[in-house]
Amino acid sequence: MHLTSSPIDWYAARAGGVVAYVLLSTVVAIGLSMTGKKSMKHWPRFALEDVHRFGGLLVGTFVVIHVVAVAIDAYLPFSLTSLVAPLVSRYRPIWTGLGIVAAELLLALAFTNHYRSRRITYRFWRRAHYVNFVVWSAATLHGLGSGTDRSTAWLLAIYAVAVGTICALIAWRVLRRWRRSGWLLRLAPVGAAGVAVAVVGALALGPLRFHPKPWNAASFRDALSGQILTDAGVTKGIISMAGNGTGSQRVLVRADLLFTPQRLVSTDFQMEYLPSGTLCRGTVTKVHNYGFEATCRLPDGRPRYVHAQWKPSATRTVQGGVITAHA
Repeated sequence: MHLTSSPIDWYAARAGGVVAYVLLSTVVAIGLSMTGKKSMKHWPRFALEDVHRFGGLLVGTFVVIHVVAVAIDAYLPFSLTSLVAPLVSRYRPIWTGLGIVAAELLLALAFTNHYRSRRITYRFWRRAHYVNFVVWSAATLHGLGSGTDRSTAWLLAIYAVAVGTICALIAWRVLRRWRRSGWLLRLAPVGAAGVAVAVVGALALGPLRFHPKPWNAASFRDALSGQILTDAGVTKGIISMAGNGTGSQRVLVRADLLFTPQRLVSTDFQMEYLPSGTLCRGTVTKVHNYGFEATCRLPDGRPRYVHAQWKPSATRTVQGGVITAHA
C-alpha cells in the first residue's frame, strides 16, 4: 500500500478563497458606484444591477469551493462544527471565525435577494444590503489573518487594490450625499485609499505576517501516532506500521517488514511530506522493540535519515511516539 495524498485540494482552497474575495470586492464596488443618475450615463442601471446580481452568485459559488476544499484538506483538518461555528477552529480561531461569519452573512443576503419582490419590502431589502460592507470587511480581515499567501507580493497587491478602491468609493459616496464638490470630492477618495492601503500593508507585513512551516523540511521532530498491522503466514509474515507525524512538518509514514521465522527478508519505507505530497522512498535499516530507523531518498536524490520510537502499548496502536528526521 502506498501513500497517495494530493495537494490539489489545498491549492483549490486557496484559489477559491482568493477568487471569491476578488469577486466580492468587485460586487461591492459596483454597488457603491450605483448612486445617482450621473454615474449611470454610460451604463444602463439595469445592466449594472444584473452584473451586480450575477457577481453575487459567482461569489457564493467560489465560497462553496473554498469551504469544501478546506473541509477535505488533510493538512489542516477541520471538523464540520469548526466550519460552521465561529471561534471553534483550532487554526487561528479569530481570523477563521471572521471568514465563517462573512460566509453565513452572505448566505443570509442571498435569501433576502431571493425574496426581495415577494415577502420583504424594498426598504428592508435596501437596509439589509448594507450588510455587504460587513461581509466584505470580515472577508478582508479573514484573508489577512488566516490566508497562507497573505504576505506574498501578488496577494498584497490584490488586497491593496481592493481595499483602496472600496475605501475611495465610500469616501466619494459620502461626500456626494453631503453634496460636497470641487477639490474635496477629488482629493478625499485618494486620501482614503492611501490610508487604507498603508494600513493593509502594515498589518500584512507586521503583526499578521505569515510565518510558514518548513516545506519538505530537511530536519524536524514530530509527534507520531498510528497503527501496527500484522499478517503472519506459515512461512512468511508482514508487519506494517502506518502513522502520522504532526508538528513543525507534517508527514505520513509507512514501514513494511517482510520476515520469516529465521530472518528479516526485506523492508520498505515511505514518508510523504504534507501538504506538498513529495514522497521519500527507502528501506528500514534497523528495528527496535518499539521503533525503527530508516533511510529514504527524495525524487531529486537527497537522502533523509528517519528515527521513530513509541511507548509500549497493550493494543496495536502507536501511542506517545516521536519521529525525527535529518538530512
